[in-house]
Amino acid sequence: MAKRLSIMVSAGEASGDQHAAHALLALKQQGVEFEAFGMGAGELQNAGVQIDVDCRELAVIGLVEVLRNLPALYRRLFYLVKLIKTRRPDLIVLVDYPEFNLKLAWWVRKLNIPILFYISPQVWAWRTKRVHKIGKRISHMAVIFPFEVPFYENANIPVTYVGHPLIDSAQCDWSKAEARKKLFLQPQQHLVALLPGSRSGELRRNLPVMLDAADTLLRTLPNTEFVIPCAATLNKCDIEQAVAESGLPMTLIDGQICPVLRAADAAITASGTATLETALMGTPMTIVYRVNELTYKIMSRLIKIDDIGLVNIVATRRIVQEFVQDEATASAIAIELEKLLTDKPYQQEMIKNLAQVKHTMGDGGASEQVARLIQRLCS
Repeated sequence: MAKRLSIMVSAGEASGDQHAAHALLALKQQGVEFEAFGMGAGELQNAGVQIDVDCRELAVIGLVEVLRNLPALYRRLFYLVKLIKTRRPDLIVLVDYPEFNLKLAWWVRKLNIPILFYISPQVWAWRTKRVHKIGKRISHMAVIFPFEVPFYENANIPVTYVGHPLIDSAQCDWSKAEARKKLFLQPQQHLVALLPGSRSGELRRNLPVMLDAADTLLRTLPNTEFVIPCAATLNKCDIEQAVAESGLPMTLIDGQICPVLRAADAAITASGTATLETALMGTPMTIVYRVNELTYKIMSRLIKIDDIGLVNIVATRRIVQEFVQDEATASAIAIELEKLLTDKPYQQEMIKNLAQVKHTMGDGGASEQVARLIQRLCS
């Protein structure tokens, strides 16, 4: 492909920014020249993409939160629409962030520009009829779980299973002892990682109960240390202030989520992609999640599946305990953590189940497959 491609990318969150960047880097490695612009953050910028909208400004979650931020969301949306109409790229690549990206697809659908959607909306979990609307807005869907394929095939939407990008990115070659040494963590104590989420709203709702659970756990297991890998999309000062007020023995580390998880004996993980990263590291965990009360009431009526944790969804059964909304109490979480740290058969059973999840997620190569899809859609 001799032509220099023009690609518009829209990634609305930290994980999407990372996955899109890896796909474009794979495209470069396949010898394809391109220029890219759109919405993303640091990873895409490092991959050579012109960032016209910084997605960190839009890091909200939940129906109520989105409604509060609608004016800002629509300003960015229409700015991107204007850019697409002006620059007329060869391809539009939309990565996750479905509520925003599917609206963007609707506004530009008549421009006859191919649209690749990478990382499917969770049509299998709620609002299954959306699949027909999606088919009218995009050219091709790249899915990361094999069970997603039939949803699109049955709706006659072109779909390719590319595998999960975390298989390639969630890597750590260190042993537990090496990870603790390199991260300056105590070698002998119990170590629990806290992953409150990558968005400010998640941090505000999840971190306080995680800290309370850590405080409760210390009463029965005083030889426990805690560590937080701080996501780049968060204001670290907010985390530092919360930790200082708690008075807990807590280490804060910039990023390095996989080394932190490798070092940890257990983790308290916010529901989302982080549960899969934790599974890939083989670290026993419990899932904690809180959202706005009205958002929860609406979502609980719409969701058609029993578990919300991706690790449980991939496993097709509950292998990790979930503490959601009112069930997310410090005492309940601390009891589960103590079990993960001290009950060896229970711990080993979870590790075995997490290994099966890793096997189910495939062999990797998602970025390379997406790069090949980009070439095909541009040819």
